[in-house]
Amino acid sequence: MSSRHRSPSLFESFNYAAEGVIHALRTQRNLWIHFAIAVGVLIAALAFGVSKIELMVLLLAITFVLVAELVNTAIEAAVDVASTSFDPMAKLAKDIAAGAVLIAALNALAVGYLVFSGAVADRSSRFLDRLANVPEELTLVALAVTIIVVIAVKAITGSGTPLRGGLPSGHSAVAFAGWMAVTLVLDDSSHHFLVSTLTLIMALLVAQTRVESGVHSASEVVSGGALGALITLALFQAFG
Repeated sequence: MSSRHRSPSLFESFNYAAEGVIHALRTQRNLWIHFAIAVGVLIAALAFGVSKIELMVLLLAITFVLVAELVNTAIEAAVDVASTSFDPMAKLAKDIAAGAVLIAALNALAVGYLVFSGAVADRSSRFLDRLANVPEELTLVALAVTIIVVIAVKAITGSGTPLRGGLPSGHSAVAFAGWMAVTLVLDDSSHHFLVSTLTLIMALLVAQTRVESGVHSASEVVSGGALGALITLALFQAFG
């Protein structure tokens, strides 16, 4: 039998599997994002000192998402090879695979909330209580300052317009400034984490739409979000 048709060794099988993961990471943006989030979650787990059971559940949820994304990538590649023209069944196969990733991601989000909600709420309650009675005018000032800084940066860099394109993303800056303001003015400690999480999700969706629509790059969205959140936090720390 030719050596070309021999079964791969155990080492070669592991090597092929690693090459597949590396290729998917290089070519699939969503998988890279999932890996980055997984690293962040594991670092947060160490920082908050989660229990062994909670860590096991987090690892299972992370693995579920990554496996679903890899399978989705493999199905898309297989369908693209098999289909030379548009086929409704090929589209359906891709949509079902993407749906599996969505379900896995939603499950991971629910697990992360259940694991971290109590720890984050306990650690942040005293800080948020101290800022609970700040005047509502401070929120409006923070949003106004964020918009002014965004326009100034765009003017300096000469990129985009005040409302479209360029560095940084104005929509992302305002969305994350709003998230930070909502988080800092909450006065009901039992709902701090829930409302803050929901507001953060909405801010992330705003940022994603700017990237998906092609108006901004990922770096412009990240810089805008960081700018808005930091400006708001600084103003609340100084005048709250």
